[in-house]
Amino acid sequence: MLKFLNKFDRLIHRILEAMCSIFLASMVGFTLYNVTMRYVFNNPPVWGDLLTVLSNIWLMFIALSLTARDNEHIALNLIYEKLPDRVSLYIRQFWKIMIMVIGIVLMIYGVELVEGMRGKYWEMWYFEISWQGIEFKENYMPKKYAVAILPLAGFLTTFGAIISFIKKV
Repeated sequence: MLKFLNKFDRLIHRILEAMCSIFLASMVGFTLYNVTMRYVFNNPPVWGDLLTVLSNIWLMFIALSLTARDNEHIALNLIYEKLPDRVSLYIRQFWKIMIMVIGIVLMIYGVELVEGMRGKYWEMWYFEISWQGIEFKENYMPKKYAVAILPLAGFLTTFGAIISFIKKV
């Protein structure tokens, strides 16, 4: 069972790293395109800044779940090294439980926020994938798509903290 859990954890870890790489590359690409269009061609796109910000937000929340999974979040390692091993382990496990709680709060209130989010980004048209193929909608992208990362990040953070907690036990 532990072997399967480790394989599954590595798979999820690789997928999250790939997603972070994609969002970082897209953030840099959108920024370069926006700056080039603004200062070279004097014709900036209306959607450039929005996509840069959205890529950054999604990158940070996915990176949060990776740091919870890898124990690379900000910690007081200097203090942990001075404490006895058993006390240090208990404190670290306590913080993992706190990270799980934060993840659960993100899930609960993230779902609430996504369900209650009103409004649309006027800069962005959006598309839907259906049986007929990809259809571009004449309406604008709902704002709830941007904040949909909150419940997803909450789940991934909680799952990562649980995996990290189990590995230390």
